[in-house]
Amino acid sequence: MKQTITAKLKLDVGPEQFASLRRTQLAYRDSLNFVSRWSFDNGKTSNQNKLQKACYNIIRIQFNLPAQMACNVPRQVGATYKNLWTKVKQNASARRGGRTKKRYKGLDSPPKYISPTLTYNIGRDYGFKTGQRVSILSLDGRIVLHYNGYSPHLTLIKNGATVGASKLWYDKSRKRFYLLVSLSMERPYPQPTDHKQVVGVDVGQRYLAVATNINQESEFFEGRKAVVKANHYMRLRKRLQKKDTRSATRRLVAISGRERRFKLDTNHTIAKRIIDRYPNSIIGIEELTGIRERTKRKHGKLATRKQRKVNRRQASWSFAELHDLLAYKATLNRCMTVKVDANYTSQTCPKCGHAEKRNRPGHGLMFICQNCSYTLHSDLVGARNIALRTLLVRQDWTSTGILSLCPDVSDKEAKAVRLKRYAELRWSPDTSPRL
Repeated sequence: MKQTITAKLKLDVGPEQFASLRRTQLAYRDSLNFVSRWSFDNGKTSNQNKLQKACYNIIRIQFNLPAQMACNVPRQVGATYKNLWTKVKQNASARRGGRTKKRYKGLDSPPKYISPTLTYNIGRDYGFKTGQRVSILSLDGRIVLHYNGYSPHLTLIKNGATVGASKLWYDKSRKRFYLLVSLSMERPYPQPTDHKQVVGVDVGQRYLAVATNINQESEFFEGRKAVVKANHYMRLRKRLQKKDTRSATRRLVAISGRERRFKLDTNHTIAKRIIDRYPNSIIGIEELTGIRERTKRKHGKLATRKQRKVNRRQASWSFAELHDLLAYKATLNRCMTVKVDANYTSQTCPKCGHAEKRNRPGHGLMFICQNCSYTLHSDLVGARNIALRTLLVRQDWTSTGILSLCPDVSDKEAKAVRLKRYAELRWSPDTSPRL
């Protein structure tokens, strides 16, 4: 089983080398914007061969990029336009189906590249040398730099990991260059006996995550700080945008990305604590793809002030990022993640199996079963149901030898069969209803 990670290497750069790398980054960004405008003026094409034939010589002469970089630019622009065309088609399908009235405007103007990050290909644009050095291509030729980084990543680079493409990234606040290197490793395919326990993780907005295992060892991760921080930045941005002065614009630039970085750091911390507390485990998470489209709410003038606030919180909910970080850290720590159906996880009683909306009065944090009066925190109920469904995935893996990492939600008949099996699950044999 192949696993790919990204190693962040800090480059030791002198004044002349710093200026050379910075010029290279800006020239690469300017060439991306040039090719993007050419594509927009010529039918918004995403054909990479057409872009390269039309723009290669201009890129070489006007922006003085090396040959390999001049080949990377049309490929990157073509991939951007291909992604935008996919979104346009999805939006058109959603409008025909009546799921939305908004028109996607991503291709109304040529995409503009702001970040000066550039891409390097191993063996052509950059390569590693002995003594923890790396050779990087620039407008002034090759530059050999010393690098440093996370010691396990440095060990992987020296001892057999397959090195792929990399990106030269400039941290504007710290005024440092970093090389983001893709590393691929071959790991043995996991077996059911490799994992000692099963864990269920329920994600939400009031509690960012609730984790529990079959032994009823649980942990809650509150989301109050993230909500307070998000509300603070929302009010601050609103005031600065309304002020609309040069100093306000400078302040907006200064605070840009702070909320995003805060949430990323919070999700990193949660994922690490879950992995450290439940080692060698199969971690079950919910399949939440398209949850924002499934939960319909009023928008615009039809929505009240409270509804608009809820919409903003839901739009900034970073559950997918937390799931990705869990999956990334799990494979590095002898764990693994599997996705299970998210249907009725917070409405189903883990004691008697009764599922009903009234089990969660007012969609609050209290779960009260209308059948057996079982009472518990609703997010903990969701985590327990996810753990039970993950245990069922593990049992199927043991008996059939086939592991299902993600359920097929498009097959309605198969999904109905799975939900019927879930209804028969009980949290403990002692609490199962007797005949």
